[in-house]
Amino acid sequence: MSSPYCIVQVALQTPSHSGVGDLLSYASERPLAPGTLVRVPLGTRELLGVVWDADQATGELPDGATLRPIAGVLDGLAPLDLPWRRLVAFAARYYQRALGEVALAALPPQLRDLRPEQLARRLRRPAKAVGDTIDAIENIALSTEQESARARIASEKGPFLLFGSTGSGKTEVYLRCVQEMLEADATAQALVMVPEINLTPQLEERFVGRFAPRFGAGAVVSLHSGMTNPQRLKSWLAAHSGSARIVLGTRMAVFASLPGLQLIVVDEEHDPSYKQQEGARYSARDLAIWRGREQGAKVLLGSATPSLESWYASRPPTPEDPEGGRYMRLHMPSRIGSGIAAGALPRVRRVDMNQQPRRTVFSAPLLQAITERVARGEQSMILLNRRGYAPVLHCVDCGWKSDCPHCSAHQVFHKADRTLRCHHCGYTVRVPRHCPSCGSPDIHPMGRGTEQLQEQLGALLRNVQRPDGAPARIARIDADTTKAKGALQAQLAQVHSGEVDVLVGTQMIAKGHDFRRITLVAAVQPDGALFSSDFRAPERLFALLMQAAGRAGRDAAYMAAQGTQCEMWVQSFHPRHAVFEALRTHDYEAFAAQQLKEREEAAMPPFSYQALVRADARTQEVAQGFLSAATAAAHAAGLPGLEVVTLFPPVPLTIQRVANVERAQMLMESSSRAALQRFLAAWQPVLQATRSQPEHKGLIRWLVDVDPLAI
Repeated sequence: MSSPYCIVQVALQTPSHSGVGDLLSYASERPLAPGTLVRVPLGTRELLGVVWDADQATGELPDGATLRPIAGVLDGLAPLDLPWRRLVAFAARYYQRALGEVALAALPPQLRDLRPEQLARRLRRPAKAVGDTIDAIENIALSTEQESARARIASEKGPFLLFGSTGSGKTEVYLRCVQEMLEADATAQALVMVPEINLTPQLEERFVGRFAPRFGAGAVVSLHSGMTNPQRLKSWLAAHSGSARIVLGTRMAVFASLPGLQLIVVDEEHDPSYKQQEGARYSARDLAIWRGREQGAKVLLGSATPSLESWYASRPPTPEDPEGGRYMRLHMPSRIGSGIAAGALPRVRRVDMNQQPRRTVFSAPLLQAITERVARGEQSMILLNRRGYAPVLHCVDCGWKSDCPHCSAHQVFHKADRTLRCHHCGYTVRVPRHCPSCGSPDIHPMGRGTEQLQEQLGALLRNVQRPDGAPARIARIDADTTKAKGALQAQLAQVHSGEVDVLVGTQMIAKGHDFRRITLVAAVQPDGALFSSDFRAPERLFALLMQAAGRAGRDAAYMAAQGTQCEMWVQSFHPRHAVFEALRTHDYEAFAAQQLKEREEAAMPPFSYQALVRADARTQEVAQGFLSAATAAAHAAGLPGLEVVTLFPPVPLTIQRVANVERAQMLMESSSRAALQRFLAAWQPVLQATRSQPEHKGLIRWLVDVDPLAI
């Protein structure tokens, strides 16, 4: 290329830890605005890239130069704006990943494969005609608490933590805040995030019903991994162009291109699903806070059981702490509705399983309560956070267990299809007729999963009748029953229509669903998380049980007509545990205060900052050896920040082998977030150099997890 040219810096999705820089230089025949999408050659392939912020030098390429020209420009799309590029750059830097990896992962998969002419054809497709729109939205009257929260969100800067009990009407506050923002500015956009895909259709129905008549059918779009690639591209293009006013999505939606963004809502902000567990391990909730501040958008976090990090960040000022937290806490303690039964939080009843006959699954009082609810035409929900029929098969004679040959875990017994299935690597075999070790036919399931619970409950309720004389109907919702496309929606529709009397399921049924006829919720085996080595386990258990309890008694009119009180039953061998004591009184504030006191004494988050480095290798010795060598190299180099960062010795993961890969990790902790970040940034090239040493030949991969949720 001898004619005048521009040198542009392009962000590409290069192989992880490849040593290739964040930006690669290419020659362009004309200047290109930062944020422009381009097709460029890399090796023998042609990839999508993003022109980044860099000086675009001009001149002539000297003879023999190797600078390669850009293959094509996606001219039909407006460049990705500066706030979006700053968000991506911050996420890459903070979570210790390559810039191009984060940037390209944030774009729709189909867009990465389109050539300029293909995109041009895609953009020429006529948009669907928008039907007639109405001038105003007929609003539901807000309660005093809802109106107070709405007014403060409208008049103050935030960020806000909306601490509202289950059934207090947080969603209506979200809807009203979005509505006011859209009506005040014709170019404004809102981002509303939910933790899981299966909650998106329900929320989408409410948002479409409220806003499509006023702003048009295309005003609300969804973004989540359950959509097809063409669907995701269509939604992304609508958001990027500004034609979509509201984007509903899961954690990936935090990277949506929204040039008019003015409001971000993070519903159920405590949910661990907002933390990505593959690739760039970002927290969408934390990035939402950062993006709102950078882009001048208000951020509203909502939860009945906020994460302790958010709760601490929203602490009010005190004489000892005059500044308080950086979030503004809004409180909605009351459920929508009135009267003794209607609008009341469930009465929590604890059953001491030490007083029940051995091997009891459903205590007599709980079974009687379920029976009475079925007879009155009410619905019950049974929570067990373990799918399958039984966690393991066991030989009575020789002690054999159904261990996975590829993982440090058991294969779970699934009775419906007579298989043993590993939930970590997916390895599946038929259930053996005899013990593979000793040949004994005496092999039995140990423990219980939702499949077995459904079967046992069916036997116990076989003579129980509904008000119409029909037998009780029991359904199960978990990852096994919802694999088929549309299965979850069909099953939820049966629950909503009253076809199901007792719903058995995992945590999938405890979050966000607006079941109107459920009056009893029971947790049958919640003790497993009480004594976990993970310091966050009590917080997660309390949140799950509070969310599950919130499924009961949500319809005030229905509860008033029934004239009974909704209930939450907990069967436990430790009924006086602090988690259940706080649950009994629905006292999140007391639970949070006790947990924060323990964490402060132990210097745990949010009073310290953590990161993990994990190594995967063919042997545990290689994995731990790599981490130990990298630690020694860090000390030898005297890396910045090391004086206030504690590096703990490497240890195996709880499940140390998955799919024949051995896994080890080491924890880093510091009282200073900035010092930890300085150290991690300086350690990256040391880790890369350590990996190239011959003694670490069996190393498969390593990764950094900043602000980990599971240790």
